[in-house]
Amino acid sequence: MKRGRKTNEANSSSSEDTTEKESKRHKIVEKKTTVVQSPDWANLLQDIILQVFQYLPLLDRAHASQVCRSWNQVFHMPDLWRCFEFELNQPATSNLRTTHPELIKQIIKRHSNHLQYVSFKVVDSSKESAEAACDILSQLVNCSLKTLGLISTARPSFMDLPKSHFISALTVVFVNSKSLSSLKIDDTPVDDPSLKVLVANNSDTLKLLKMSSCPHVSPAGILCVADQCHGLRELALNYHLLSDELLLALSSEKHVRLEHLRIDVVSENPGQTQFHTIQKSSWDAFIKHSPKVNLVMYFFLYEEEFDPFFRYEIPVTHLYFGRSVSKDVLGRVGMTCPRLVELVVCANGLRPLDEELICIAERCKYLSAVGLGECEVSCSAFVEFVKMCGGRLSQLSIMEEVLIPDQKYSLEQIHWEVSKHLGRVWFPDMMPTW
Repeated sequence: MKRGRKTNEANSSSSEDTTEKESKRHKIVEKKTTVVQSPDWANLLQDIILQVFQYLPLLDRAHASQVCRSWNQVFHMPDLWRCFEFELNQPATSNLRTTHPELIKQIIKRHSNHLQYVSFKVVDSSKESAEAACDILSQLVNCSLKTLGLISTARPSFMDLPKSHFISALTVVFVNSKSLSSLKIDDTPVDDPSLKVLVANNSDTLKLLKMSSCPHVSPAGILCVADQCHGLRELALNYHLLSDELLLALSSEKHVRLEHLRIDVVSENPGQTQFHTIQKSSWDAFIKHSPKVNLVMYFFLYEEEFDPFFRYEIPVTHLYFGRSVSKDVLGRVGMTCPRLVELVVCANGLRPLDEELICIAERCKYLSAVGLGECEVSCSAFVEFVKMCGGRLSQLSIMEEVLIPDQKYSLEQIHWEVSKHLGRVWFPDMMPTW
């Protein structure tokens, strides 16, 4: 009897344990089912929300931040404020986009130490907008910027400011960042002393400097940058800042190989600008040190000002003529630019460029992109040019008005012949009719 009672008690206990386990299992399943059916969006993982926010425009991101406290916390996470573009204009006189003043205040108060990649875009030509950009710059005392760009979509803006005001604001960034790698300050009153401050604080990190149309910078100022910033890989400047000393500094053993050098050769008033000539030995030293460099030259000169250029071989790879250029100059291009990859001619006049194009095709073995605007070329010479260059011409933009029909080819025939030599279908560009 005792044994039977114990057996019954054991069976009863086992049954209770089984029932209790089944009950727990049902609760777990019920709980999982509840989670799947009714997700709590407010408790999504912050990193997932952060990834979603990174794809949203700023205004949509701001609206989303008002959904709940969790989303608002994500809105202010540092990762979302490392990159920012301030758009500045005067709303009273312009309907263009502008960064709201309250948002600017919030960024300076809560996120100035998070900013790393910043640009200021002045979208109108007002002095007030440029002043607003400088006011923001002067407050970035806790920043550690890596890139800074000052962009004027409608000039002159920054050039209208008192130089001391602009330099004071820019120096705040130069002194406090100490890790600038990219600086774009075209059309600004930056000067030699401010460049010395830049070098003193960022010489180990600066890799890109773009500063065309900065009249207060001298060749000595840009030479200081080249002498101290040995990691500089990209440089853009006006021709008056280019010197033999600068090219030799960029060619020193301490300096890394330059990857991109852009030079703007600009003349506002014909005959009033004296252009110097760079020695061939300086170009030779430069290209020996940086054999793969892209040397880009933009010419905005009048015809009588080209005399100092293309007199001997130069290592230019991309060549753009923004104003009319003579047959003589284009003939010299073929003789002196063996590394040429891209050639764009805005205008030439009414004298056909047959011989000049053939010379360029013969001597410029790397040419792969050509654009011709207001020029004239006979259809036969153009076909011969394309035949000599062959399939390496990946870009060929020629206005239909450039091509002059002759006894061998008409305009209707030329696209078939050119397409055959290019290995793809090609048609000349046509002027829009509207």
